[in-house]
Amino acid sequence: MKILFMGTPDFAVFTLRALVERGENVVGVVTQTDKPRGRGYELLPTPVKVYAQEHNIPVYQPKTLRGEEFAAQLAEIDPELIIVVAYGKILPVNVLEYPKHGCINVHGSLLPAYRGAAPMQRAIMDGCASTGITTMYMAEGLDTGDMLLKRELPILDEDNFE
Repeated sequence: MKILFMGTPDFAVFTLRALVERGENVVGVVTQTDKPRGRGYELLPTPVKVYAQEHNIPVYQPKTLRGEEFAAQLAEIDPELIIVVAYGKILPVNVLEYPKHGCINVHGSLLPAYRGAAPMQRAIMDGCASTGITTMYMAEGLDTGDMLLKRELPILDEDNFE
């Protein structure tokens, strides 16, 4: 099955690495554009881009997912499944509906709690005893869709976001 992976930060690399190590057919990676970081505002690639390049996976960094340019790229890639982990943008309907097996999101909280950005950080800041990961089919909206799997993990006193 042809899988398109969409993600940006270190958190997303764990899932991408698992797919690659399992021998899944990851045909491309979509990640945010390179951003200036650090004291010298050096233009740095995202962690997902770095991992993809190290494993010879084609990288796409569209400024927007809306419009004909990305639609043409998506048709060229022609994925059967899209897996999204902390990509950082809401997917438009044409992207959600493209792959025949749908889009799956790996979200860093036990939904429905902590929808949106920074779910792990907010769980720690709120003093929660546990958090976890929710895997779900994606639908229009933010962190909506049928849930597939939830895995709860304790938050220990020494835990921080990293």
